[in-house]
Amino acid sequence: MTAVRRDTYTPETLLTVAVRVFNERGYDGTSMEHLSKAAGISKSSIYHHVAGKEELLRRAVSRALDGLFGILDEPGAARGRAIERVEYVTRRTVEVLMAEVPYVTLLLRVRGNTKTERWALERRREFDQRVSDLLKAAAADGDLRADVDIRLATRLLFGMVNSLVEWYRPHPDGGADRDQVAETVVRLAFDGLRTGPAGTTGPAGAGAAGAGPA
Repeated sequence: MTAVRRDTYTPETLLTVAVRVFNERGYDGTSMEHLSKAAGISKSSIYHHVAGKEELLRRAVSRALDGLFGILDEPGAARGRAIERVEYVTRRTVEVLMAEVPYVTLLLRVRGNTKTERWALERRREFDQRVSDLLKAAAADGDLRADVDIRLATRLLFGMVNSLVEWYRPHPDGGADRDQVAETVVRLAFDGLRTGPAGTTGPAGAGAAGAGPA
């Protein structure tokens, strides 16, 4: 059994195991011995692939961060009114989070105790600021309610999205389930934030949410 696992081992499967153990034990509470036992390979075999557990952490949080920052380069995040862009980014953030739950969970749990963790926190803040700037631009355009504090709305939006890692578990079919969750998050957030009929439920609200081409 052990020999087969060694023969079929890859850096990707090692990363999968490491992320699971980091999330279960905490990064600080995980040793190379823990990773070795969980993977079913020797510590020397792990060192054949990576320099140590911090390299595994960087690879893991990079996967989550690359997914999030990739959203900002997509056409839906770059073109149109700010309100349409921020709704698009919110929907896609939910989708990326659900597709990469273990990796985003780890990203959200880093505490800044190592160089890699501090780098990850800085990148997280950069992404959050980009989304916050879109919300501020939407407010300046008059597309968000004037009686809502944008800083508070930003924190609540991030809180709702990030809380998905605590309870979301993908269904076997995946796609339809993710679409429903993403659409619900956007509706809950922006039906309450938008001004005028574009923020109401129904065809007008659905079109404003940027669910895709008609």
